[in-house]
Amino acid sequence: MVRIVVGMRASRLVQLLLVLQRRGQVTAAALAEELEVSIRTIYRDIEALGMAGVPVVTESGPGGGVSLIGGYQTKLTGLSGDEAAAIGLAGVPSAAAELGLGAVLVAAQAKVDAALPPELRTRAVRVRERFLVDVPGWFTRPTPVPMLPALSEAVWDGRAVELRYERKDRVVRRRVDPLGLVLKGSIWYLVAAAHRPEGLRSFRVDRVRAVHQLDRAVDRADDFDLATAWAGLQAGFEEHLRSHHVTVRMQRAHLGRLRHALPEPSASRALAAADAADGDPVTFAIESESLQVAHGELLRLGATIEVLKPAALRKAMRETGEAMAAAHR
Repeated sequence: MVRIVVGMRASRLVQLLLVLQRRGQVTAAALAEELEVSIRTIYRDIEALGMAGVPVVTESGPGGGVSLIGGYQTKLTGLSGDEAAAIGLAGVPSAAAELGLGAVLVAAQAKVDAALPPELRTRAVRVRERFLVDVPGWFTRPTPVPMLPALSEAVWDGRAVELRYERKDRVVRRRVDPLGLVLKGSIWYLVAAAHRPEGLRSFRVDRVRAVHQLDRAVDRADDFDLATAWAGLQAGFEEHLRSHHVTVRMQRAHLGRLRHALPEPSASRALAAADAADGDPVTFAIESESLQVAHGELLRLGATIEVLKPAALRKAMRETGEAMAAAHR
């Protein structure tokens, strides 16, 4: 997680200002609970708002609290529906662009900047000039997602869709209830309820070949939470994907190299298994999605690792080692 203290405080000051505008007089304790900070932080932020020219006042005693003098209002007027929605993507401009909201986000930011007190406006602009979240990793390029705007519209409008979706060997049709979109690294996923035994599913948006909206509203539960649903899907996917177990032996001195050879969470699970085992060298299990993938991953460890089973992988490691030795004579 990227933590930028300056940006977080500027964002919180704006949020505090809007809460005071919406709720009128509020106790410091209630503000601390809503903004999920300490009461001491609230008092520091109130002082910062005052120094920025915002007419904020505190009254002590029963019935007291924090309020804006004279019904002070920030002028966040003139935002269109699309601009208001785009504000939520202000920290990831590349995602806004892929959703077709790049220009809309720029316009929305300009309107918000114009409505802020001078000191807060300066802070907001300074954060954008000095900090950037770049989602894709090194040596990768975002995969084209031409169906993303159509799926975004269906998610926003709560309309069921029929997808033409590319699987490994063919293109299939799926009727689903779109519930949300998730950007994982540089890859977009659609989280949807499929009216099949598997229920909630995720679909890679770059594999969607066509989207057709159906004349039916999405059946979205009142307590549905996208973050919780995605966490469950992700855990299930990782468990299913890396379901092959390989028994290996290593000297404890070399165990740290597992983090460079294996993806997470397999590396952490392998290290935990090794720590719990006795002896040196230590024998433990490693998870992988297939023997072929395990072969490639474990070759990165060279002679520091010995595969004990399955026998087919042990044989493949030996043959590869012999071939490499022959090539380097």
